[in-house]
Amino acid sequence: MALAYRSTEVFLQPDVKYKSKLVSKFINNLMRKGKKSVAEGVFYGAMDVIEKKITDVTPLEMFETAVNNVKPLVEVRSKRVGGATYQVPVEVVKKRQQSLAFRWIIGAAKGKKGRPMFQRLADELVDAYKKQGIAITQRENTHKMAEANKAFAHFAWSKF
Repeated sequence: MALAYRSTEVFLQPDVKYKSKLVSKFINNLMRKGKKSVAEGVFYGAMDVIEKKITDVTPLEMFETAVNNVKPLVEVRSKRVGGATYQVPVEVVKKRQQSLAFRWIIGAAKGKKGRPMFQRLADELVDAYKKQGIAITQRENTHKMAEANKAFAHFAWSKF
């Protein structure tokens, strides 16, 4: 008898302030060394800064739009055929799109030095909302790489 696969999403609770599972996942990605209260403080501090900067939409809508703007549609995967290795463009699964978007936004915020993390995160989220900034550049580079290698798309027929 095989055990049924249980997703972590079954156990994931929505965050306390916005009642959103997306925010809860983001906070968990932001967290380091199990310090969830620190990650929550950084995220909610960033949302407070965003609320002051952008007044036409709610911070939660702005956050969701920013994440959706950063999600990549295609990426390249290495595929070895014969003696050669090709960069083959493949579509990105929804779950991976979200995790890449989180990783790129958090990485871009960590890359900016000299200010508190909540301000850097707020700036990066606002930039992603406006379709600019480091995370969007990373997405565009991924798309350009896939476009440049679309000649090898016929190798995508087998599993990676």
